[in-house]
Amino acid sequence: MRFSRRLASTTVAVALVLPLPLEMMAHARVHAAETEPQEPYGAECWIRLTGSHVTAYCHNPYPETDRVSLHVECARWWDIDSDGSWVDAEPAQTVRLTARCWKEVGSVWVSHRRES
Repeated sequence: MRFSRRLASTTVAVALVLPLPLEMMAHARVHAAETEPQEPYGAECWIRLTGSHVTAYCHNPYPETDRVSLHVECARWWDIDSDGSWVDAEPAQTVRLTARCWKEVGSVWVSHRRES
């Protein structure tokens, strides 16, 4: 009997100390009239790294043009980083972007922007 009381009080104490899950935390209320529905946008990109060569394929499944650019940071301090030019990924089109470093690649990412 004493064991179950101790277990119950310990369980309650632990439950009070644990933080609330993210879904249960308070959120600011926004009225439906104030929000505008966002249209889906943005090409999906896959990056392939082969040695010091980088190739990115970006496919745009949406009806609005997405402008994409490939950025490469090289691992060596003396190797030149590159920011590619903007390429239009038209609706239902796949574009290929390429770049390279002389030695190892440090990081790679693709930027997106809406056509003006």
